[in-house]
Amino acid sequence: MRFAFRISLLAIGLASLVGAGAASPGTLVQFPNLPGHTPANLSGYLARPDAGLSAELGGPPNGGAPFPAVVVLHGCNGMFGNSDVIADRLSSWGYVTLAVDSLGPRVTGIANRCGKGLPEQAFDAYAALHYLSQLDFVDPARVAVFGQSMGAETALRAVQHDPAAQFFAERFRAAVAYYPYCDISEATMTAPALILIGEADETNPWSCAVKWSHMPRQTARRSL
Repeated sequence: MRFAFRISLLAIGLASLVGAGAASPGTLVQFPNLPGHTPANLSGYLARPDAGLSAELGGPPNGGAPFPAVVVLHGCNGMFGNSDVIADRLSSWGYVTLAVDSLGPRVTGIANRCGKGLPEQAFDAYAALHYLSQLDFVDPARVAVFGQSMGAETALRAVQHDPAAQFFAERFRAAVAYYPYCDISEATMTAPALILIGEADETNPWSCAVKWSHMPRQTARRSL
């Protein structure tokens, strides 16, 4: 319950990121993709609580590793925007954070996937989860997935279908989705999911979040 509560606070706090200034840099990393998927390696931006912005502010709030972690999934425009800002902010709150670039390594010459989607992003999320789970400063039992827009839909699908179950034992502990597309059918979730959509959103209606809020809660209880 404690981790799920922290995820809720995390999501609320992220709403304050709009317009935030640049933070101390994390690290650009490469990590293996899932077996049989292309490209062979993916890339991302890794921020950790005991380095960068968090270190400048006095170190991690929970005293040290292993830390909980968050995989951040970008929207249809790719990593451009605030993915690195989100990662740095989360690291300052005590989370190892990996913002995954799902477009750069594979979609050469295409600026975005707006209106098209990117099914491979869900597998990227699990590749990132597996990579984080191998790091000695990450607690593999406490990894969540966070997404915006296209990435938000992917975050929900990642905990709805477990697309990488055939490859690894690791699972996401929770999902946070900011204004996801509203074309996901209701299904039994494998982890608690928090969906946040503005009432005045003209693209992703807030009724989507209301619909999902009516799902049975037994699954969420079992996973905590």
